[in-house]
Amino acid sequence: MNTWQEMIDTDFLDEIGIQQIVHMFDLLPDTLFWIKNENSQIIYANQALLDTYGFKTLGKVIGKADDSFSPPHIAKQFMMDDKKVMSGELVTNRIELNLRPNGEFAWFSTTKRPLLNRHGDIVGSYGFTHHLERSSHELSTISAIKAPVEYIRQNYHQDISIEELAKLAFLSVSALERRFKKYLSKTPKQFLNEIRLENARRLLIETQQPIMEIAYQCGFSEHSYFSKQFKALFGVLPSQLRKQILESSGQNDAF
Repeated sequence: MNTWQEMIDTDFLDEIGIQQIVHMFDLLPDTLFWIKNENSQIIYANQALLDTYGFKTLGKVIGKADDSFSPPHIAKQFMMDDKKVMSGELVTNRIELNLRPNGEFAWFSTTKRPLLNRHGDIVGSYGFTHHLERSSHELSTISAIKAPVEYIRQNYHQDISIEELAKLAFLSVSALERRFKKYLSKTPKQFLNEIRLENARRLLIETQQPIMEIAYQCGFSEHSYFSKQFKALFGVLPSQLRKQILESSGQNDAF
């Protein structure tokens, strides 16, 4: 039996050209599409992505990485994601909160894949993301956990109990945990932890505050626990990230 790869008419695809194919993604409503090289630099982006970031022509984004049009901590997250995808980790319909260019957070569903050349070597990545709140079906899906998620985002620096979040959603603790697992693929506690760590990373990148002070501001009372959780999520210790930032900016003074 022929595989689907063997059934593809490659001569026809070569005849119509890849450029015509990628332009078809301009027709997707509310869906951002991009192709990046191995350095996370954009090779192609559809019209929806250009419109989202306020660019008039594709030439304004080609060759640029996310740090050219996203806040540093968000750009770093996207670029780390690219590396994971190019190492073989697939992202499929992942529901996530991302910062929009206007400074507001919104729900998105994201899919990313490695980009291969003719020899099967990974040479980059590509992906889609679409705004969930413009889809009535998906919006009704995430509304089930919207209240506790918003509460976590606004109060992550405080002590938050799972029981408190369950009351906000008018659910039992077990029902709340099931919904978080279903829609976000993580527990409420894991989500709270990631929001705290993401804010800690933002402060590490954008401020000169001492690491322990940042940890405390983001809801962590124990430095060792904070460092352990930070490394588990981002792959580096807070002190290592701070050192990398200093080296990349040419600074030598310790905070």
